[in-house]
Amino acid sequence: MFSLVKENIYIAFDAIRSQLLRTILTILIIAIGITALVGILSAVSALENTISSDFSSMGANTFNIQRYDFNNQRANDNEKIKPVISYRDVKTFKEDYQFPFTKTSISFVGTATAEVKYDNEKTDPEVQVYGVNENFITNSGLEVKLGRDLNYFDVENSNSVCVIGSDLRKALLKDVNPLNKTISIRGAKFKVIGVLKEKGATFGNNQDLRVLLPLQKARTIFTNSNINYSLSVKTDKKDMLEGAQDEAILLFRNIRGLRPVEDNNFGIERSDDLINRIGAITGILSTVAWIVSIITIFGSTIALLNMMLVSVSERTREIGVRKALGAKRATIAFQFFIETIIIGQLGGAVGIILGVLAGWGVSAAAGFDFTTPWLAMISAVIITFIVAVLSGLMPAIKAAKLDPVESLRYE
Repeated sequence: MFSLVKENIYIAFDAIRSQLLRTILTILIIAIGITALVGILSAVSALENTISSDFSSMGANTFNIQRYDFNNQRANDNEKIKPVISYRDVKTFKEDYQFPFTKTSISFVGTATAEVKYDNEKTDPEVQVYGVNENFITNSGLEVKLGRDLNYFDVENSNSVCVIGSDLRKALLKDVNPLNKTISIRGAKFKVIGVLKEKGATFGNNQDLRVLLPLQKARTIFTNSNINYSLSVKTDKKDMLEGAQDEAILLFRNIRGLRPVEDNNFGIERSDDLINRIGAITGILSTVAWIVSIITIFGSTIALLNMMLVSVSERTREIGVRKALGAKRATIAFQFFIETIIIGQLGGAVGIILGVLAGWGVSAAAGFDFTTPWLAMISAVIITFIVAVLSGLMPAIKAAKLDPVESLRYE
């Protein structure tokens, strides 16, 4: 039995070589559908990985109170402009918010275009400087890789200390121990007490090129009266998040002086809301990938079927000779069936390679975290096998049913 299978495989490859151009075209038709499927699913998977890791920077079990909602940053011109969240708002909130097992962080962006200096070295004016309190790093899902976090006394005493991002360390303090080194921001000097673990970029926003300053100290440097602050609340347990959020909304509405009939004039965003929203978008992209690939694969099934029917017609005399020499119907059918499966799998292999390369290229260009799309690849193998079975069934049956006498007379 094994020798018969081996012989049929050899015959199949000989037949493929004899009609090379037609086979290549059929393989490419199959590969296009598989490329679309694997490529899009690879890119979608990479996007999901990036979103999950990057938006986890909000931290687990957290929600933010900010000026606008994440999905509507004044994108609608008809929307009422919301007032900035002032220092008085956030200070009152932190003092009055007493929900159990929660930590509240306060932060603001002093500038996104700071120039940081160390000795005779300086960065380009693209460093983000934040004023934060002692809970910011924990609530934001950040980690201190070297040194220590900002603490309560640093914030309340306006200590001239800072925590820097990993890219800023590489730019200024690469060859030295950064701890206790003094850097300069807008003429003010700060001692480095910690270095953050690398986070990477989110949609072009480099999270590692930044400096975190104690909130009170940062307020003495960035004195713009229109500074917008953000609040982040983290709960110790996920099942407490809903209650913590409801109480925070009620308190902040009171701080803003809103009447019961008035809408919130601030935005609130949960960490899992962002991921769920992106997940819905990626789900649509996955569905589109399957629809496109199924349409293309349907066309490739017809192409492979037609090719094999033509192959049966062209090799009618060969089939007659083999039957005259004692080949059974099952042997003839199996020969064409094997040939169809080989062509289908070759098309699938080419499609998988092109799809992975396409997904990797899109991921690299967009800065996504690419991972090998095993599910898409396994799906591609199964699909190409089904295509081969469906396409090879009719030609195999037709070849098996040919009359040997009539086949020998075929010209």
